[in-house]
Amino acid sequence: MTGAMEALKKASSVVPLPTVSFTPFQHTIDLGGLDSSSPIKVVTETIEGGAKVVFVIMLISSIAFYVMAFRVPVQKRMFHILTAFITTFATISYYAMAVHTGIGENEITVKHHQAHRDTHQTIYREVYWARYVDWSVTTPLLLLDLSLLAGLSGANILVAVVADVIMILTGLFAAFTVDEAPKWGWYAMACIAYLIVIYQLAVNGRGVVQGKDAKTATFFSAIAGFTLVLWTVYPIIWGIADGSRNIDVDAEIVAYAVLDVLAKPVFGFWLLFTHDAMSGTASIEGFWAHGLSKEGAIRVGDDDEGA
Repeated sequence: MTGAMEALKKASSVVPLPTVSFTPFQHTIDLGGLDSSSPIKVVTETIEGGAKVVFVIMLISSIAFYVMAFRVPVQKRMFHILTAFITTFATISYYAMAVHTGIGENEITVKHHQAHRDTHQTIYREVYWARYVDWSVTTPLLLLDLSLLAGLSGANILVAVVADVIMILTGLFAAFTVDEAPKWGWYAMACIAYLIVIYQLAVNGRGVVQGKDAKTATFFSAIAGFTLVLWTVYPIIWGIADGSRNIDVDAEIVAYAVLDVLAKPVFGFWLLFTHDAMSGTASIEGFWAHGLSKEGAIRVGDDDEGA
């Protein structure tokens, strides 16, 4: 009996007892082009300083656009107000990024293929959702600028704006989706919505603006083309940043910052200076300039006739 006990002790010293452990679900991906040298993909202080610079650019541009708006009659302020709103929301967005708020995080488990066995590493990559909130407001306003310049119908404007919002929201969902197939599914939806926006501006917008004077038609073609080229770069940056994760967060922030400065302040100054210099600038009367007329005003406290 003693010999049996001794044998059992020896066996238990070399044979580990089975254990069970529970870990939270993590998505595993092949390494591919993802740089996994650091487990946390966040912006550096230098890039945060760059966000502060863009914040100042957006703020100064907003002030300039509001000043330009008050220098013209209210009937001619539509483009000024819309453009000022664009950079105002961008100012808020870049302030959020400068102070490191409005940020989410994706947790990705990266699979490394080794000669003898595979290893795994967890990567955390920041997602700036404040940027998508900004785009969901500013891009429809920018589309309104271009649509009103061309003279698009209300129906076409509505289609363009709704497609634009769908594009931004599906891009946001894609940014927070770690699983590869669903993520690129959201991305495909965003690209389809963008094609609808392109159609409204490049086909319908260009067709309508031909009925206006030559200067307006030429100007619309130039500024709309400039905008569409910039907007086409955004999904490319997304694809190699949030999508395939081939560039780090620093490079992503810099790329978007350059695009935002070109697509908002540069676009705004070009639009307003050219529009103000063009003869025959349209005036908008009615509710925009005068509010509700006497006939359409809401009566408060008036008795019914014959009372």
